[in-house]
Parts: sequence; structure tokens; C-alpha cells
Amino acid sequence: MTASTPPFRADEVGSLLRPAELKAARADFAAGKLDAAGLRKVEDDCIRHVVAKQEEVGLQAVTDGEFRRSWWHFDFLAGLDGVEMVQGAKAIQFSGVQTKSESIGVTGKVGFSDHPMLDHFRFLKSVTKVTPKMTIPSPSVLHFRGGRDAISKDVYPDMDAFYADTAEAYAQAVRSFYDAGCRYLQFDDTVWAYLCSEKERQAVRDRGEDPDALKAAYAGMIAHALKAKPADMAITTHVCRGNFRSSWISEGGYEPVAEMLLGELDYDGYFLEYDTERAGGFEPLRFLPKGKKKVVLGLVTSKFGELENRDGVHARIEEASKFAPIDQFCLSPQCGFASTEEGNILSEEEQWRKLGFIVEVAKDVWGQA
Repeated sequence: MTASTPPFRADEVGSLLRPAELKAARADFAAGKLDAAGLRKVEDDCIRHVVAKQEEVGLQAVTDGEFRRSWWHFDFLAGLDGVEMVQGAKAIQFSGVQTKSESIGVTGKVGFSDHPMLDHFRFLKSVTKVTPKMTIPSPSVLHFRGGRDAISKDVYPDMDAFYADTAEAYAQAVRSFYDAGCRYLQFDDTVWAYLCSEKERQAVRDRGEDPDALKAAYAGMIAHALKAKPADMAITTHVCRGNFRSSWISEGGYEPVAEMLLGELDYDGYFLEYDTERAGGFEPLRFLPKGKKKVVLGLVTSKFGELENRDGVHARIEEASKFAPIDQFCLSPQCGFASTEEGNILSEEEQWRKLGFIVEVAKDVWGQA
């Protein structure tokens, strides 16, 4: 059983806990005590270190930990043409905790040109000996987070034009990251999990939109972007139920979206959260087509530091194999460790122990990481 191309048998979602020196540098930069060059140097040094740590635990693909970002999604989206960061926006409500008051707004025609994260990827590629992985939010997130109200009606009186422009911007992003040397790209996506949650579906209806119509529109945008993928590039997606300070937003199994997500969208791999009962059972995995596509089972939580039981993880992989071939599975944390710069409630030592554990279990099951 081999997995010589992404996703790998032992993999990770993307974000990692920010070290204290990076948090201090970002605070000094915000306060005007450190200039952009000084912040960049600290970021570079911290990324070199975190890349070396990922290689040390045995991962075959590494990220920059999203160390140059405050948010997993807004920083990238605000770098698109026609999109701006909005301060003082309504905070995002998680289970028992709220984020800071920032969001994004579409104020012009959406496009992708000289995005700063292309340089972020180039730096990552220059400091690793294994596969560099780049994570960006899915095109669906640009609409879903704020809905119609966050998109200028003067610029986009017709939403079909917005969807088309966003889809083409992401197709250009795929081409641009490929030209920068990226062969492993990931679309992080909360939307599919939210569309499995009746509470979140009702919230969509309450703002005057149809969740089923959105599902089709989002699938169309993603499909258009994936058509730009060259044959030697892998693009995966991570389906997230929300991840902020170890909290969450949505719950519900994958059944409402699995047939479209697994069977119709041309992703190479799917990082699916399976760390709690909120994710439902493994039955939706029956929609995974036999072949090269892989599901990365998120059986190890990134929200808390306690290490999972090894035999228990083995048993859950075996359980999942009742619905899809075990050779099409990989293993990862259920989410990143720091989807925002605040990070989840566990230590860096616990984070590395979890990633090392995943490598060990992958070797147990598939003979390699």
C-alpha cells in the first residue's frame, strides 16, 4: 500500500500553534514598535524552525503553519482583487466564545493578480526538503461568510457574475501557485459542514438565501477552479466544522453533501473531521469512488492535548474500511491547531506529540507515513 503523492498516509491540515516570539512580534508590529522588515525576519525564522520540526516528526508534507496570517481565511481573501478587510464587523459566534470583530467585504470585481501569498509559498518551498503544502480558503467561503450583504450590489447586481468571477479568480490562483512551484494545494472549506447542520441551514434561510441553491453554486465554482489543475498537481480540501480556541460551530454527519462532495468534485483528497460524534458515522464514505481519490480521516483531535488511544484509532480506521477501501484512507488531525493566531488550548509539545503519533499509526496501518 503506497501513497507517494499527496495526500500522504500521515498528513496534517495546515495551521500550527504560533510560538511566543511570533505572537510578540505581531503585537509589536501592530503597536508600531516593529517595522514590516523586522516582522518578516521573525516570521522567516519561526517558519524555518517549524518546518524543521515537521520534518523531524516524519511528515512528508509541511506547511508554514500559516504563521504570516491572523485568520485561516480572511488574510487570503482580502488579498484578492476587489476584496477588503472590514474592521468592526460582527464577530463570529462559536460554541461559547466569539472571535474578534473583523470580516471581509466585496467592493470591486473579484480577481487574482499579484497575491502576497505566492511569495509566502515560495519561501516555504525554499526551506524544506519534503513536499511544501499551501492552504487557502475555498472559493465558497468568499460568499458564505458574509452572504449577499457583504457583496456590493453596485458591483454585482447579478450574483451569477460574482460566482463566475470568483471561480475564474481561483482558477488563476491554481495556475499561479503551480507556476510558483506548488504541487500540493488545499482548499479549506467550512461550507460543506455547515450545509450538514440544520441550524446553519436555517441561518442561511433567515438571511434570504436557499442552502440547496448555494450548494450547487459552490460546487460550480470549485469545479471550475479544479479544471485549471495540471496533472502533476494535487488539490485537496478540508471540511471544517469551525475551529477557534478549541471551540466549534456546526454539527451533523456528511450525508447531505457526501454524494456531491466525494463523487462529483474532482478533488484528489478530502480531509474529513471524525474526532467527535458531531461528525456522524462513516456511512457517507460509501460515496467515495474506487480509485486514486483519498479520504484523510481526522481521527486525532487538534482541540485538546490529551493523546488518543492507539488501539482506538486503529479500530476506527477498521470501522471506516467497511464503507470504502482502506488503501484510499490516510490519517491526520481533525483540523489545524491554530485556525486563527490565538490558537487552540493545548501546548506546542502536545501538538508535536499528536503529529508524531499520527506518523506512527500510519506506519502501523499502511507501512509508511
